[in-house]
Amino acid sequence: MEMQLSMVVLEVRDIHRSIEFYRQLGLDLPDPPAERPISIVRMGSGVSLLLVEGFAGTNDPTWQRPTGGYQQLLEFYAGKDAGVDAMWEKLTAAGHHGRMAPKQTQGPYAAMVDDPDGNVILLTSDEAARVDGEEGA
Repeated sequence: MEMQLSMVVLEVRDIHRSIEFYRQLGLDLPDPPAERPISIVRMGSGVSLLLVEGFAGTNDPTWQRPTGGYQQLLEFYAGKDAGVDAMWEKLTAAGHHGRMAPKQTQGPYAAMVDDPDGNVILLTSDEAARVDGEEGA
């Protein structure tokens, strides 16, 4: 069997605040059930994004939330350069920390914004990140 990435799990501080951020990004995350702080959406790429509050600390007694920096970037394809610009404006206008304004990098045209828990969201127009196979969206 081929190993495949099926889900990205983010341990969040405030499930409702995180859901709001990812909805602003364009994901259709459902509200969590009252008895369980979890929300999951399966994206067109086949990969699911799961937001959960309290799982790591409850199940791993050695877990500690990182206190600085970041170890990963979640890349979201935003279409053309104008899509990157528009999403940057939307998220930073909503008060989310802009880490890198839209610009042409050594690779793709891109921007970086922090989600409410400090995870870095890379917004890009890089066709290599495209999963639907259509050209020029």
